[in-house]
Amino acid sequence: MINAKLLQLVIDASSDGIVVAEQEGEDNILIYANPAFEALTGYSSEEILYQDCRFLQAGDRDQPALALIREAVRTHQPCRQVIRNFRKDGSPFWNELSITPVFNEGDQLTYYIGIQKNVSEHVQNQERVKKLEAQVATLQAELAELKKRS
Repeated sequence: MINAKLLQLVIDASSDGIVVAEQEGEDNILIYANPAFEALTGYSSEEILYQDCRFLQAGDRDQPALALIREAVRTHQPCRQVIRNFRKDGSPFWNELSITPVFNEGDQLTYYIGIQKNVSEHVQNQERVKKLEAQVATLQAELAELKKRS
């Protein structure tokens, strides 16, 4: 079995942001954030502890993936979704969020573990590919039209 000190070193060394939220009524209150979470978001642990992590979405709470996350939390299910969050400085980033519920011995939900992976570069590359594909389709249509005329 892994000891607590080694486990803490593993979590601290992770390049993914890791948080623990305690189930408290309708909210999930952050009680832990690792250094990678601080680096990713620009917030220190002291600034975010005892808040619900919804503050990371700023005013952007109509994302379709957030509805799926809310449903997973409501039904105490694990989930993984890509959402847009905002750093402390207001700059957006794309985050692959994995949420895992934790239950006590009495099978009551007590915590959620959240793992955030910055996928901004991947999402931006996907958007570039879509734009290029649209440009290619437009050029192909124009070429076909030119061939018809000649």
